[in-house]
Amino acid sequence: MIDFFFGLPVPVQALLKGIAVIGVIFPIAAACSMAERKVCAWIQSRSGPNRALPPIFAWIPGAGILQRLGVWQLMADGGKFVFKEEPLPDHVNKLYYTLAPVVAMVPAFTTVTVVPFGAYLGPGGRVIPLALANVDIGILAVFAVASLGVYSLILAGWASNSKYPFLGGVRASAQLISYELSMVLAVLPVFLWVNEPGTAGTLSLARVVEFQSRPGFWGGAWFLLTMPVSALVFAVALFAETNRQPFDMPESEADLVGGFHTEYGAFKWSLFFVAEYANMIVGSAVFALLFLGGWNLFPGISLARLLGGLHHLTGWALWLHPLVAGLASIAILLGKVLATIFVFMWIRWTVPRFRYDQVMRLGWQKLLPLSIANLIAYTIGIALLQR
Repeated sequence: MIDFFFGLPVPVQALLKGIAVIGVIFPIAAACSMAERKVCAWIQSRSGPNRALPPIFAWIPGAGILQRLGVWQLMADGGKFVFKEEPLPDHVNKLYYTLAPVVAMVPAFTTVTVVPFGAYLGPGGRVIPLALANVDIGILAVFAVASLGVYSLILAGWASNSKYPFLGGVRASAQLISYELSMVLAVLPVFLWVNEPGTAGTLSLARVVEFQSRPGFWGGAWFLLTMPVSALVFAVALFAETNRQPFDMPESEADLVGGFHTEYGAFKWSLFFVAEYANMIVGSAVFALLFLGGWNLFPGISLARLLGGLHHLTGWALWLHPLVAGLASIAILLGKVLATIFVFMWIRWTVPRFRYDQVMRLGWQKLLPLSIANLIAYTIGIALLQR
């Protein structure tokens, strides 16, 4: 099957990869929108969405259970956004107004291609990462492409030709600049440690997971344990970069009515939030790869060691099959991603929104000096350890 795929023309491979990305990210992003309301209801002791039930499915046994879980709400939301009348105000710049939601989707879906989503065991038990584009500049590509997403917010705010959306777009650009510096500085110690003297330099996310799979504490420990300050700074910056509360300044309804998307509705409006959830999914995956061991289930226990232990306990050679190893690695990483997304939602419905001046002060006066001090400390410490 793999040989057949790689035997196809390159444009066909690219098309199939694009369809695969859309086919995976869109449903997960849609499920996140429903999970957001269920988590909100759980935290606030409410029932959440539990009434939507298409009449044509009411006769199916078990449909009531799915109704109480809120599963049918996804179909209701999708139908509403697709078939609802599309507003097009007269005062907007129609070309850029329509283009802005599309621009939001492109970076969100492009970054998925360079993020490893699992691994399988090759010849000799060697762990081979699964990625649409396993490039050596993985984290650099994520930062470079993801930062382009802010242009959609700026474009939406400017094209709306209204003061509140415009202020939302300006806030989005200022917030991106403020926290992207801290985010980049937070991951530098990770790659300083991974790129040991005598090894080929790389910015690959798969290499970071491989380093956390080595025997011994300094190799097998997750970077969350050995670099907690880097993990904290990266997590806070990730909240700000994805415009999640308490950092959702570009769409603060308390002082900007609705922010950059005030003039949007129906399907165009929904695309902005599909892109936001897609960015949150990619950000959670990058956090899991950098600081939570990636597809390693526990600190100090690599995927190869885990499957080898299961093979010795059960005597089943099936555990070492590449397909089983690949599915197991995807399930482990997906579990960490979903747990991180749950934390995103938990924080949103627990911590109140910051003021704009507080967001700027936290980024420039607290987080940036902390990330610089953390980088200096780990640079000296890594140099002493690797001497």
